[in-house]
This record gives sequence, structure tokens and C-alpha cells, in this order.
Amino acid sequence: MNVATFTMASTPSSFCPPSAAVATVRPWREWTVDGRPAQWQALAESASTTNPFFEPWYLIPSLEAFDPQGTKRLLTVEIGGELAALMPLTRPRRYGRWPLPHLASWLHPNAFLGVPLVRAGCERVFWQALLHWADEAATREQALFLHLPAMPLEQPLTAALFELSELQGRKSALVMRERRAMLHSPLSPDLYLERALTGKKRKELRRQHARLAEQGTLAFERQLDATDLESWIEQFLLLERRGWKGTSGSAMACASTTESLFRKALVEAAGIGRLERLALTLDGRHIAMLANFLTPPGSFSYKTAFDEDFARFSPGVLLQRENLALLSRPDISWCDSCAAPDHPMIDSLWTERRPIGRISVAIGGSIRRRFFETLLSLELGRNPVGLSR
Repeated sequence: MNVATFTMASTPSSFCPPSAAVATVRPWREWTVDGRPAQWQALAESASTTNPFFEPWYLIPSLEAFDPQGTKRLLTVEIGGELAALMPLTRPRRYGRWPLPHLASWLHPNAFLGVPLVRAGCERVFWQALLHWADEAATREQALFLHLPAMPLEQPLTAALFELSELQGRKSALVMRERRAMLHSPLSPDLYLERALTGKKRKELRRQHARLAEQGTLAFERQLDATDLESWIEQFLLLERRGWKGTSGSAMACASTTESLFRKALVEAAGIGRLERLALTLDGRHIAMLANFLTPPGSFSYKTAFDEDFARFSPGVLLQRENLALLSRPDISWCDSCAAPDHPMIDSLWTERRPIGRISVAIGGSIRRRFFETLLSLELGRNPVGLSR
């Protein structure tokens, strides 16, 4: 266990009273016992930027699946003995194709956001504690810099990092930026669809719905509890594997690790009211399915699948039309698509975009910082679009 303590020099918010902020790094399994998951979940529900992929019901099954040896760690920050922040930590030996050891927040291909869980009002305190620990640990950890993948930009937490870096004279930079589809509008579902799609496209969707209904009994299902969840999960895994994701090997059921993660995460999410399930059925057969994670005030479109035998009717798009009902929920103001940039389906339906980026930060002493600035110049010279500051 590594611990670093510092006393806050800046004026903290009312949520973070003047006291010692303690950054601690422990093996992740230590946070699965003795009531700690409950503390962790309480933190997630008070976070300034929501991230279901770092909440205990998702991150613990992720670590169980991908790190059975327990080598990954959790960095936490406590203020006055209360949990104020949490981030999974890893120490990659390579950066891209280069042998450059560094510290990073841990993600896997089915975790779509890398923002740490930080109690609202404690953004700067968190970065102070994290960077203080990283500076002291850089030599011991053999780390040249800190890397933060899949960070949401234009958020208070990200802004606080750049502001603190500037205040400390510490180099930090956005080394990659992309934009993915997001649903965020005060409009009603019907009016949103009218604004998003041309009249011709809306007419085509109505035609496809009508033709699909002629094939049998067409029904739509929306579920917020755990009723028949195991059966729903089985149907989803089968449906996804039968399609192009199964062919490419990226379906959740293509590997025992991802299948286990999917099963456990959905069961855990449903148990605490974090899961919404949507489905289109034809004569009782599932032809399109969608799992949303609900993390008020936001939500995340986690996984979707459709029956390619009915592709000419666009069942996935028809299901997304029903998903616009998120706009009517008083507790949800936006939904992150979790999709790749320029996704051919969701980008045409959801008109807002969420900027996401990778951020690198200098840590350690002067030698490491000079090396980092050289590395940064080389990286941004090859990718100048990523330059932030």
C-alpha cells in the first residue's frame, strides 16, 4: 500500500473542508470487502462527472474478468476520513508502440469512459492529491508520465486538471480528441426526431415499421427492474453473437471474460436501479435489444444488437426511436452513445456530440519533466490536431 498525504494550500469548496487529503493506492481486492463497495457506490452517486464503468457494480466484475491475479490497483483520495475520489490505476510498460513506462487510469475495450469518480466540489483537491502522490511515486513506479484515456472534455473535473497544471507550472496536454454521438436536448422525443431527420427519412422509418409489423406480432418492451433478466441476457448474447460482432469476434459471448462481465454487470446494475432494457420482439422473438446504464443526471447506451435477418426493416433504428423516450425522463438530461466517432447509425439520429480525449501530464522531478516535454513535442508534432495547451 502506498500513501501520500498533503495539506491543501488552496481555498477548498464547502464540500472539501480544510484538512489533510490522503491519496492511497491499494490492490483492488481490498475494496471488495468490509462495506467498502457501499462507500464506493455512495461516492459514485455524488460524483461531479458520472462514470458507470468505474462504479463498483461494473468495475469489480471487470477486474475479476481481466485481472484475476489482482495486479491492478485503486487510487483513492480521502478527506477527513471520507472517500472523496477513486480511480483504477495501472502501470503500462509501453505507450503505443514505444517502450515508455507510465502511470494510467485502467480501461478495457468494454469500458467507454475513463473519468475518475470525484465528489462534486473536490475536483482540484483530487488532482492535487493524485499529482502529489504521482510525483513522489514516479521513481518507485518507474513511470515517466501520467496518462488519462477517454476523458470527457468540457467538464469541471477536466478543467480543474488543466487549471492546476498551469498553477503548478506542470506540463499537461490533450494528445488526442474525438467526438461521439450524444443525446442532449430539451425537446420532446417527437420534436427531436423531427429536427434530427428529414421528412423523407421519417417517412421511411414509418414504412419500415409498418412492413415489419406485417411479418407478425410486433411488440416493444421497456424494463427497469430485474424481471426475467437472466433470460433477457441469454437472448441478447445469442442475438449479438449471430450478427457481425460474432463474425468479427467482438461479441460479448465470444470470450468467457466478456460474457462473465456482461452477465454480472447487468445483474448488479438492475439490482440498484442502474439498468434500463429495451427490446423489439416479433412473435415473441427478440429482433433488436438495447441495454442502457442510468447514472443520473446522465445515462449511457451500453450495448445493442439486432437480428440481421430483418436488416431491411432497420430494427436497430426503430428501437433507437423508442430510446428517445430518455428525453422525457426528469432525472436524465443526457445520454452518451458510447459509440465510435462517425458511427453510421447513431450519428444520423443523435445530433449532439460529446468531446472525449486522451490527456498526458508531467510527473516527478526535473529530468522526467524535461523528457516528458520532449516526448510531448514529438507526439503533438505528429498529431497537431490533438494540441490543447
